[in-house]
Amino acid sequence: MTETTERPALPDHLSTDARSPHFNAAVFEHDIGIRLNGKERNDVAEYCISEAWVKVPAGKTVDRKGNPVLIKLKGTVEAFYR
Repeated sequence: MTETTERPALPDHLSTDARSPHFNAAVFEHDIGIRLNGKERNDVAEYCISEAWVKVPAGKTVDRKGNPVLIKLKGTVEAFYR
């Protein structure tokens, strides 16, 4: 299987929220993965490699607008294409 489209470089700061200035639709056309402290996480909503943090939902808790409440976890962050 050969890749016909070129993958864009992964940014230092990326968010899954389309309203965020750190949202990049071209990156989400491909399957990406995030590792925090060597362990792969599937629930990451936002990450920053240079500041070494990720934001993940805090269980099923939502704010008054229906958005998940996010908590920040710190550690070594690695982003990669699967």
